[in-house]
Amino acid sequence: MKVLGLTGNIASGKSVVAEMFEEHGAKVIDVDDIARKIVEPNNPAWKEIVDIFGQGILNSDKTINRKALGDIIFNDDIKRKKLNEITHPKIIGHARETVEKYRDDNVEVVIIEAALIVEKGGINNLLDKLIVVTSDKESQIARLSERNGLSKEEALSRINSQMPESEKAKVADYIIDNSGTKEETQTQVDNLWVELVKF
Repeated sequence: MKVLGLTGNIASGKSVVAEMFEEHGAKVIDVDDIARKIVEPNNPAWKEIVDIFGQGILNSDKTINRKALGDIIFNDDIKRKKLNEITHPKIIGHARETVEKYRDDNVEVVIIEAALIVEKGGINNLLDKLIVVTSDKESQIARLSERNGLSKEEALSRINSQMPESEKAKVADYIIDNSGTKEETQTQVDNLWVELVKF
C-alpha cells in the first residue's frame, strides 16, 4: 500500500485533485474532516476546548463557533498553541488508525489530504510520498472570490499569509499544476496514477 500526502495552498484545488484520485480508486482521508469531527459536542477534544476557552465559544446547539474561537486564538500565540496541543494528537491518531484500517483492507493507494503537511509535519512519518497541488494566483483569487465571497484584496491577504507555494513545491515528490483547465489537471492525475500503481 502507498500512502501519499496531498497538500497545497488555499484555493489551489486540493479537493478537486483528491476527488480525481478517488475516482481512480484511492481512499482519501480528509484531515479537515477529522478536525471537524473530533470537536463535535461531547467528544473529548470538545470538552477540553470548552474547559479552557469557556461556554462563550459555543453556538446554541453546543457546537463550537469557529469564528468565536478563531477570534480568541488569532492574536494569542499561547492560546493557539494550547488549542493545537488538544487537537493535533487526536487528528494524527485518527489519521493513523484510518491508514491501518485501509492497510488491513488491502487498499492500494491512500491519500491524506491536509493543508499544512509541510508547515506542521506531524503526519510525515505516515507518508511514502508528497503531492503538492499548485495554482497561479489569478486562479486562486477567482476561486476564493467565488467560494468565500472575498474581495481581491481579502483573497490576496489570505494567499500571502501562507508559506509560498514555491517553498512547498521544493519538498514535493510530485507536483500537480492546477492553473489550467480541469481536463489538463485530470491528465496529470491520470498519468501520476499510472505511475503510482505500476510497482
